[in-house]
Amino acid sequence: MSKGFCSALLISAVALIHMGLAQAGAIDDAVRRGVLKVGTTPTYVPFEMTDKQGHIVGFEIDLLKVMSQALGVELELVAVPYTELVAGLLAKKFDLIGSGMTVTQERNLKLNFSDSFIVVGQSVLLHPRLAGKVSSVEDLDDATYRIATTEGTTGESAARRFLGAARLSTFATPEEGVRQVVLGQADAFIHDAPYNLIALSRPENGALLALEQPFTFEPLAFGLKKGDFDSLNWINHFLNQVAQDGTYDHLHDKWFRDTAWMKEID
Repeated sequence: MSKGFCSALLISAVALIHMGLAQAGAIDDAVRRGVLKVGTTPTYVPFEMTDKQGHIVGFEIDLLKVMSQALGVELELVAVPYTELVAGLLAKKFDLIGSGMTVTQERNLKLNFSDSFIVVGQSVLLHPRLAGKVSSVEDLDDATYRIATTEGTTGESAARRFLGAARLSTFATPEEGVRQVVLGQADAFIHDAPYNLIALSRPENGALLALEQPFTFEPLAFGLKKGDFDSLNWINHFLNQVAQDGTYDHLHDKWFRDTAWMKEID
């Protein structure tokens, strides 16, 4: 074998190694650095939120903690506004999105999604003056009604799709949207059903009414950069494992059946 041919093989091998490193997925990167970086917007009760000590907690956060433990790495949560999550992922500010993100066809053009870890839907909170006047979301499709939603969410998309005749306003956080209805400055608030049920249980929102039956079908999943199939494979196997070994049910009961955590939230 000639020296020239050996040199060519060596160069090719080095190039392949560098190419492999360059194409390493999010999970491989996290294991290599010892930290899994996750982009999240901690305003979605009970999935991700901030407790009285300033810690980000919630059902999805606990899932991510178990995921990090399975990887043998630390979990680093990168808090950003919801509208900046996709851009942050594409800019490599974090490895994946874990922020109660609904899988939609539009988002799927920009991201790959894991298997869904829960299915939710949009529901409606109403001002008490609408008692007896509104019994379904269709009744709100009228120019006399003011609808509040959270900017960049599927609640906003659903309102634009189903309530084209109503007057729509968007707010940075769901808390602000609910507050608009409490103050009478909006007639209804549209958001994910789990959040609305918990918001309704808070004393300051006790007078509100609810159309509790969700009117959309929305699977929530983790978002990754397109083409990162190795990471998708690992995460999907992880989700299947925790579903089978009881971990998922334990966490689900903690956040959706037990209410002890609510006293730790502002």
